[in-house]
Amino acid sequence: MAHQFLLRLSVISLSFICCLEAKCDIPTLAPHRAVYRLSLSAGAGLKAPLQAHGRIFFEFSGSECEGYVQNFRQVTEILPFEGAAKLSDTRTAFFEESYGRGYRFKSETKIDYQSIEKLDGFVEKRDNNFLIHLKNSKQPEIILDRSVIFPTEHLRRILQWAMRGETLLEAMVYDGNGQGDKATHTLSVIGKVITTPSTEKSVQIQAFKTMNRWPVTISYFDSIKRDGQPIYVLSLELYENGVSRALRLDYGDFVLSGELIELLIQPEVNCKAHIYR
Repeated sequence: MAHQFLLRLSVISLSFICCLEAKCDIPTLAPHRAVYRLSLSAGAGLKAPLQAHGRIFFEFSGSECEGYVQNFRQVTEILPFEGAAKLSDTRTAFFEESYGRGYRFKSETKIDYQSIEKLDGFVEKRDNNFLIHLKNSKQPEIILDRSVIFPTEHLRRILQWAMRGETLLEAMVYDGNGQGDKATHTLSVIGKVITTPSTEKSVQIQAFKTMNRWPVTISYFDSIKRDGQPIYVLSLELYENGVSRALRLDYGDFVLSGELIELLIQPEVNCKAHIYR
């Protein structure tokens, strides 16, 4: 189902990566609010919709010293090949502790205003492993391997790889998607720095005119099946401060494009000042 994809946009922190070189830039992510206009880009087969449109509302804040907060909502109206249009509304929120120490999340998906999926849980680090606790679930504690990273860690690692000129990154990422009981295997392909200017009015800011950005394609695979085919694919242009533009959400049967129509950059937290509070 398309709604399973929605949690993944949540901006993809490595607490720290030991660099191969003597000096390595640690990307600073900009707190911001963004709105994307969704439209149907491509579709094939009977499962592809005749029409689709919607919005993504995205808010990201925090810092390496305080942890990171993200709120995300995607509303999409889809007119299938047969039958009436359906309105999908997915909301997610998470708090990711500094240095990958823990993760709290809530999510809900509604179809035609009826809730079909709810998740509420947290992940804690214990004995070098991560334990998942799901609210209102009969499942016992679920153990994640210590190599698993969270969404903001993933984003910062992609940016670090891009800054080094690396092109491929594999990572196991946990964001609470699906049933919240496992991480997802991801493969990110990073292209060369884009030299052409962005066209959206929302990024016609002086800082963005000289800021590097890279084309990134992230494929998500079932960590159990591993049949070689991704569950879905997210493509975007990623600025070095973590802002994304030119989204492409590939669900397999159809593809949605996301145009950045509103952007508000907010003040960054000074972690050095934070230490002396």
